[in-house]
Order: sequence, then structure tokens, then C-alpha cells
Amino acid sequence: MTTSGSTGPRPAALPVPQIADPREAPPIRWGILGPGGIARSFATAVREGTASTVAAVGSRDTARAAVFAHEFDIERAYGSYAELVADERVDAVYVSSPHSEHHAHALLALRAGKPVLVEKAFTRNAAEAGEVLETARRAGLLAAEAMWSRYLPHYDVLRRAVVGGLVGEVVHILADHSQRLYPGGPARLATPELAGGALLDLGVYPVSLADHLFGGPSEVTARARLTDRGVDASTAVVLGQPGGALALLSASMLAAGPCTATVTGTLGRLELASRFYAPTTIRWRAPDGTVLAERDGGPASHAHGFAYEAAEFARCLVSGRLETASMPHAATLRVMATMDEVRRQVGVTFPGE
Repeated sequence: MTTSGSTGPRPAALPVPQIADPREAPPIRWGILGPGGIARSFATAVREGTASTVAAVGSRDTARAAVFAHEFDIERAYGSYAELVADERVDAVYVSSPHSEHHAHALLALRAGKPVLVEKAFTRNAAEAGEVLETARRAGLLAAEAMWSRYLPHYDVLRRAVVGGLVGEVVHILADHSQRLYPGGPARLATPELAGGALLDLGVYPVSLADHLFGGPSEVTARARLTDRGVDASTAVVLGQPGGALALLSASMLAAGPCTATVTGTLGRLELASRFYAPTTIRWRAPDGTVLAERDGGPASHAHGFAYEAAEFARCLVSGRLETASMPHAATLRVMATMDEVRRQVGVTFPGE
């Protein structure tokens, strides 16, 4: 994709999203590996926003799995991940364990013959991601990253607006994802052994947004503030794009930021309202700031946004595809490689890498 836009006539309006209704996707039976907070959003979306069901949940703690199963009316709860992936009544496994475990748990499911949808960040690093995706390819199994933003209608609108030349030649992208999560937030974010820090949990969203629009960067420059345990508390990244545009990205777990994104071009700009990575409003402005058009981003419920990734995965599974169009394997590998380079520059290494 270039930053100069289409050579044809400039569009006169924001594109209409071309994302199918999640409720129309074929039903499949999910198994959830790791009943944490994000798994609750996924289970809610599957139950309320798709035709699929969550058939089983697995945890290292039987009681925890049972509580989750009761909350979401799930038939079977397992006290081990091995039992979950061995369940013949599970069509696909959603991996939502800590980042440090994604590699091992995705391989566990794939080696049991189960397709996998793996939460972002897909793994700790690009090498682990490559092993998971190559294992899936050799087994003929569908594998995808659950970077839910990339499956949402407003991301489809944004990309097609940029490709169509709505804002002319793109000059830069600004994107922030900062939340007050440290200290006092989830312990995993402060823990190197769990691949904690702002980048893999929060910064992956701005990095993936830039990749969604431009693919991999030609250069990466990064700075970070580290905690006393060596994970990044705040990170700033500048990505140089082959076409000349810059992506100026920030993430922090020390303070709440605007969590907005803007794509600025020579003929105007596109703004994603707060929580740019969730269903939200996209606004098109002229160079003088005049609002030319805006489009609502989809479901009002934050959790229901997860229905889009679950539905696309189900369509791909039923049709025999091995990767999703919204988050293809090449995109996952590019994002992981970019974050590897950011961590190299700021000096963050996780135990066991």
C-alpha cells in the first residue's frame, strides 16, 4: 500500500464498511484456554453476537474454570489445558493466557489438531510467532491473531478511505494507547516472566494500526521508560514508512492518555475517537478542520466488538482457509518483528527468550 492514495477520482464520502454481520457467520464450538478478563469479553461476544457457542473452558485451576463455566452457561469445565484441547466436541481453541504462554498453548492446541485464535500480542517475539504459524501450516490448520481491532468495521472504513485517496498523500499517523495500569494494576503487566510491560499489552494496538495502513516499516526508532524490574512502563515509537509517511506511536501504563488515532494527509485527516482500537466514531475533516463526514463505529458494547473476529474465524474454518483476511499471518509476523526491534532498542528482554 502506498501513502499517495488512488490515482482515480477522489472519493466524496467515507466508504461504507464491507464487514459482514457476525450473527450470519456459521456456528462453531469454541474452547477457551485461560478464563481471564479478556476471555470474558470474548465469551460475551460469542454468546450474544454470533451463532457460535463456547462449549468448554480450561484452566490450571478447576475451581476457576467451573466459576467461568457457570457464569457463561458453558457445559464443560476442565482443570487442565490438555483436557480442553483433547475435547472432540471443541472445534477451535481461543488462547487467552498471559503473553508468555501463548506460544506453548497455541502449539498444545495445534498438536492436538485444534485450530487456534490467539490473543494479542500473538507471542513474545517473532521467532515464536513463526513457529506457531509454521506448525499450523504444516498441519493444515487455521491459526490467527485475535487483534480484534483489525476485524472491526471502522478499521475497514479507515483503510479503504486511505487507499482511496480521501486525505491525499498521508504525512503521518498519530496513535496513543495509554491507561493507568501500573502500579496497582494487573500483576502480569509488571512481571517480566509473563512478558509484561506497556508495549505488548497496549503498544501493540498503535503498532498494528500502522501496519494495517502501511505494512511493515522501513525504519524504527524507540525510547522507553523502564520499571525497576525491566519492563517498559512507557514507550514512544517512530516508524518510518517506505512511502515517506511517519507513524508516531505512544503507549504507557503509567497514566491515562487520549487513546485516539489520527491519519493526516495533504487533503485532510481521518480521526478515530477515543478508544480508537474499539468500536468508535471515524471522522473525516478538511484541512481547515471542517467536519466533512463521520460514521459510527458499530456495536455500542465494547465486548460485542469481539464478535467480528470470532465470526471471521468461523467463516474461515468452515470454508477451509488457513488464515483470516483481516489479520493474515504476514501481518502478525510484521507486527511482532517491529515490536522485537522496539524492545531491542529500549533494552527489554523477557526471561526464557
